[in-house]
Amino acid sequence: MSSFKPLVFSGVQPTGNLHLGNYLGAIRKFVALQENYECIYCVVDLHSITAQLVHDDLPGQTRAITAAFLAAGIDPAKHIVFNQSRVPQHAELAWIFNCVARIGWMNRMTQFKDKAGKDRENASLGLLAYPSLMAADILVYRATHVPVGDDQKQHLELTRDIATKFNNDFSERIAELDVGVEMMMGEERVNGFFPLTEPLIEGPATRVMSLRDGTRKMSKSDPSDLSRINLTDDADAIAKKIRKAKTDPAPLPVDPDGLASRPEAENLVGIYAALADQSRADVIRDFGGRQFSEFKPALAELAVEKMAPIAAEMRRIMADPGYVDGVLRDGGERAGALAEETMTSVRDIIGLLQR
Repeated sequence: MSSFKPLVFSGVQPTGNLHLGNYLGAIRKFVALQENYECIYCVVDLHSITAQLVHDDLPGQTRAITAAFLAAGIDPAKHIVFNQSRVPQHAELAWIFNCVARIGWMNRMTQFKDKAGKDRENASLGLLAYPSLMAADILVYRATHVPVGDDQKQHLELTRDIATKFNNDFSERIAELDVGVEMMMGEERVNGFFPLTEPLIEGPATRVMSLRDGTRKMSKSDPSDLSRINLTDDADAIAKKIRKAKTDPAPLPVDPDGLASRPEAENLVGIYAALADQSRADVIRDFGGRQFSEFKPALAELAVEKMAPIAAEMRRIMADPGYVDGVLRDGGERAGALAEETMTSVRDIIGLLQR
């Protein structure tokens, strides 16, 4: 009996300017995963309309995310880069998963509660069913691994629940059609059509906070552009934002534990550590006891060295929308072929007549 081929899937919503937090928290990890996995990276434009239906420039935002993928080092020839809406099998499988998932499962999703707020009755049905579409994004390629942050772990658990219920509900049909693959559930070997996708956690999570308020995440929606380093910022803008970043008057602590009560200091040290591929303890060893007037120029120099080339390449790519559209079109065709292979079996398993 065969086993699932290792495959990574992940996606990014096209919602405004990408920033340093997006790069360190996701895109840089996507690039690294290319070395050991086959990867599918998706601009999830259907997800972007679940909470906000009308966007000023959804095509432009989709191209910008794609440009960021390419500028950071994702290879669209060796791996697949596309936008979600090009492959209608995502939506088709999501509907089937809406019929597999239970309303109680969806009501427990903390992101829905956070995004819907107190006016849950006025939230879109799409926002409630968002995790079902996310499960379809992953399982339409029968992906075995997904890089996740803390805010997505619950959604991946739901993906596994949906896969398990589908495999159990249609176990006899899967065996009859001989489309199952061997997998482990705990210590038991079982036969199922969909894999139980595993979270992929590469090293310590990088949580990048606002340069103006170390208690809040860096965000593209913050009204102050000084709060974030955009992926399109040039060297001068990057250096300026580091110089103007909020700090406290004390020098950097000589012990990493001393950062705990100093959010702005902890954030800047964390950014330096992430960009330099060091631990925070390493940074404190080198800069502990020194003033921010010494540390900030070093951080600015490092940030410019690491980020300015990506920004320049991203601007160059965005200046050629025809090239970006070609990458998305090619990726969509390749993704669509894989997705249709899955859906042909899914339709047979359920009993849907096919042309």
